[in-house]
Amino acid sequence: MARNAIQPDGLAVPKPPYSPVVVSGDTVYTAGQIANGPDGNLVEGGIEEQTRQALENVRTCVEAGGLTMADVVKVNAYLADVADFPGYNQVYVEFFDAPYPARTSVQAGLPAGVLVEIEAVARRS
Repeated sequence: MARNAIQPDGLAVPKPPYSPVVVSGDTVYTAGQIANGPDGNLVEGGIEEQTRQALENVRTCVEAGGLTMADVVKVNAYLADVADFPGYNQVYVEFFDAPYPARTSVQAGLPAGVLVEIEAVARRS
C-alpha cells in the first residue's frame, strides 16, 4: 500500500529525518509531537501549556491527512514525569470526546525542557 508523507502548513519542519504525517490507505499516522510552536521553539509553561500545544500539533497533522480528532483511534503519550499525568489528562479531554481513543501514557526520557510528546493514529470511518 502506498504511503503519502505530508509536511503540514503551520508546523515546524523537523530537523531529523522523519515525516510529521504519513497517510496510508484510510489511516493517518502522526509522528510524536512536542510543544513546538510554528517557529520551531518550545512553548513556555508547564505540562498544561505543553500538552495543549502538542495536541494542537497532533490536530494539525491529523487534519493535514484529511481527518479530524474525532477520527483518532489510538494515542500514545510520553511524559517526562508521570507526576504530570493529572495536568496532561485535564488538557487531553479538551481535544477528545467520549468514546475516547485507546491510549497509552508512559514516563519516558525526553529532551531537556520537553514535558510531553504525543502521537496518534486516525482512521477514516
